Amino acid sequence: MDTTSCFHGDADFCPECGSVLPLPGLEDKVTCQRCAFAIDVHEFEVHVIKSSVVFNSLESSSAAMETEEEVEKGPVIDRKCSRCGHEGMVYHTRQMRSADEGQTVFYTCTHCRYQEKEDS
Repeated sequence: MDTTSCFHGDADFCPECGSVLPLPGLEDKVTCQRCAFAIDVHEFEVHVIKSSVVFNSLESSSAAMETEEEVEKGPVIDRKCSRCGHEGMVYHTRQMRSADEGQTVFYTCTHCRYQEKEDS
């Protein structure tokens, strides 16, 4: 098996055929599963892998960006608000519990913005 290549590239890819190389294991060589190119496992010791997780801020999330106009969007039904007594509420549904159970319906009063929920 040839351990040298005329191409130079990312260490995660075979320099001969471009396939993703398997992770180094206990063997002395990493062998490409497609073309059988082999490279010494010690070639991977110099590579540093860094990762990070970036969380979105709450202000930029879609739930925080709802404005008063967006609350009023959606179908209006004839339902009496339990707080102000106004007739007419906007609703939307979400699957909050497991998939084999019913969805949750959220109602918002178009007059006072009071919210109610109902598990169906």
